[in-house]
Amino acid sequence: MKRCERLSPVHRWLRGAGMALTVLLVAGGVLGWQSQARSAQATESAVAASSVASAATAPAAAASAPAAEVLDLDWQDDSRQRPVPVRLYWPAQAQAGQPVPLVLFSHGIGGSRRGYSYLGAYWASQGVAALHVQHVGSDRGLWSGNLLQLVGRLQGAAKEDEALNRVQDVRFALDQLLASPYGPQIRRDAILAAGHSYGANTTLLLAGARVEREGRVLALAEPRLRAAIVISAPPFYGEAEPQRILAGVRVPTLHITATDDVIRIPGYYSPASDRLQVFEATGGPAKALAVFQGGSHSIFTDRSGTGGVALNPQVKAATRELTMAFVREVLDGDRRELEAWPQRHAALLNRFQPAP
Repeated sequence: MKRCERLSPVHRWLRGAGMALTVLLVAGGVLGWQSQARSAQATESAVAASSVASAATAPAAAASAPAAEVLDLDWQDDSRQRPVPVRLYWPAQAQAGQPVPLVLFSHGIGGSRRGYSYLGAYWASQGVAALHVQHVGSDRGLWSGNLLQLVGRLQGAAKEDEALNRVQDVRFALDQLLASPYGPQIRRDAILAAGHSYGANTTLLLAGARVEREGRVLALAEPRLRAAIVISAPPFYGEAEPQRILAGVRVPTLHITATDDVIRIPGYYSPASDRLQVFEATGGPAKALAVFQGGSHSIFTDRSGTGGVALNPQVKAATRELTMAFVREVLDGDRRELEAWPQRHAALLNRFQPAP
């Protein structure tokens, strides 16, 4: 504990935020979580394929909407000697001369570009491109290697350097995409960021969360962002006043969580109320909150069976509809879908707080 107290404020915060995610993976025992992670990896490809195929038949999609085009790209950031793999979900109905919006997605710890396909495929079916960025220092590679060293790998993924590298991964990926043949087909005034768990923290940093080091504010905010979608964001441990960090968020945000969105291990407990604390502390011109009844921290991933067998697909369907309604409100000023959403999914909700 004394060692943590000697760390700089930014180090304490980034390490604390990362550890809050690390303990999620260690909860229930290393063996149990590694087994679950491998199972999740084994289903990623199948879920991605089914998500692309079923996106057209999602409740809020047009009956004739085509599936998304999916492209994996393996980029290299030479300035950091770091690979940046991505998966691009491109709207199949996109037409030349009609640029499309873009969502940049950051996965949770131990994930990959193939995760959260139920979101990427759906967004693309609705005319919004999605670029899912894989963070090699905190991705599925953590599950490979000596089992006895797994906890050390997870702790390493939660360190300050990796938290900052994640932000740079997303910025680099955006630069690469805009410089690619797809660049002219992307609306430069319609770029959003989104993320789950560790990725939610990455998203908040890109959205303007204020981080200081040695008295200097780090330039982490991405000025090209129009809004942010924050799913199951961990609290900012190591900082007594989360408002000091999050008041700097400068864009509209949508926060999504659940009443059982809990992180728990012996000696450590992060209740679902911590997700609400992040919401309350977040600044910006407008923010909205959706809290599902029940659920779990991992119900928002591609994993099935988490948060209740019946509840899981319903929450996923409601989440993708909500995010799309938020995108339309931010980009087009059209609040109709967002206003109708809580009534349509009232049976799943514990709380919904729209932006003013």
